[in-house]
Amino acid sequence: MTEKKSLEESVHNLPELSVGELSQALKSTLEDRFPRVRVRGEITGFKQAASGHMYLRLKDDDAVLDGVCWRGTAGRLSIVPEDGMEVVATGRITAYGSRSSYQIVIDTMELAGEGALLKLLQERKRRLSEEGLFEPDRKKDLPFLPQVIGVVSSPTGAVIRDILHRLSDRFPVRVVLWPVLVQGDKAAAEISAAITGFSNLKEGGPVPRPDLLIVARGGGSLEDLMAFNDEGVVRAAAACTIALISAVGHETDTTLIDFAADMRAPTPSAAAEMAVPVRTELLARVMNNGMRLVNVMNRSLSQHRTLVEGLGRGLPNLRRVVEEASQRLDDWAERLTNSLRTGLASRRARLAETAAALPKPGQQINHARSRLEGEARAMGQAAKGVVSARLQHLKQAAALLESFSYQRVLERGFALVSDSSGNALSAAAEVKPGMGLEIQFHDAKVTAQASGKPAQPAKSARSLKKDDGKQGSLL
Repeated sequence: MTEKKSLEESVHNLPELSVGELSQALKSTLEDRFPRVRVRGEITGFKQAASGHMYLRLKDDDAVLDGVCWRGTAGRLSIVPEDGMEVVATGRITAYGSRSSYQIVIDTMELAGEGALLKLLQERKRRLSEEGLFEPDRKKDLPFLPQVIGVVSSPTGAVIRDILHRLSDRFPVRVVLWPVLVQGDKAAAEISAAITGFSNLKEGGPVPRPDLLIVARGGGSLEDLMAFNDEGVVRAAAACTIALISAVGHETDTTLIDFAADMRAPTPSAAAEMAVPVRTELLARVMNNGMRLVNVMNRSLSQHRTLVEGLGRGLPNLRRVVEEASQRLDDWAERLTNSLRTGLASRRARLAETAAALPKPGQQINHARSRLEGEARAMGQAAKGVVSARLQHLKQAAALLESFSYQRVLERGFALVSDSSGNALSAAAEVKPGMGLEIQFHDAKVTAQASGKPAQPAKSARSLKKDDGKQGSLL
């Protein structure tokens, strides 16, 4: 009880301060404690007000520090601050009581190196570009007048209202919203799922398939827009089968989805303007083209009417032309009839003359038959002469062949000796003792058997007796 009472008394003894007094006291404490500091960090959320003052934030992996650079100092900085720059800022720490926050008032700034976050994005951009996700050949043309437009954005932000308002002003069309988070850890997954979901919709399904997609978000810092730099979101945009417009941030904001999209819009309102034409302008253009077409048609009809009238005036009277043609036709018909009669009579007379001059077929046949019979007789006589000459020549050849026959030699006293097989023997040396022989005379054949010693070979021509000029005997 004593301690509780002592605590209550000490609380009551504390001076009572207003919020402003406390803020001022904290500001004085900070300025006294940190009169001069050097802070290294990455610039994000940079903007320059119309007054010339610069506002930014310095961040690292652990914390974020607001910063301000007054107009007089901003003109003397050695560098122009940009988002993503890693810098070393020198200044003093103070408090901004209206927001109950502290900040650094920057006096000088020097470049410390490229920011880690931008390094990551640049490396990711390079890698995806090498894969061909940003190639112009992959990009699809936007439809001229889409019937359904799909929007991937937050349902509660001002972005969707701006898009709907701009569409209603230009050309009202059906809009299908796929609500997603546009900031935070889950935003990237929801955005990529929405793009893929729209792309996978089938024609004629319960949810109409959009003709055009708009992925939109309002402006923000680099950290706020990081969901649209996610690799999954970029790949979903590149693989989308529906023409896609990227409308993320303000005109100066650039995200990786802008490179993968078929078209980049500087703002969500500009995306709606790209999506549809102005209905009133289309109607005016159609009416103007219609009026021009009518005027052209009227002018063409007038020109053709004038031309036809001029040609009509140059034509003769139609009735007269018909009457003259009828008379001429009657004249030609009469002349044609007479010509046919005359021509037919002339050709009939010529035919009769030609027929009279032609020989009769019976006479031609008899003449041809007589000539054929004469030629047949001549050919028969010639054939008999040839056959008779050939027969005589054959008889002479047969007589000559008969004179050289071996049978005639046998009739002169010679004999033909052969073995039992019928093979002719021409020398005594061919005969062996005991060999069966056949001797052919001119009138009969006699069998015999050889006996005695083998025959001696005949002497050669050199050992023969010298010819004495006397004729020898065959016996």
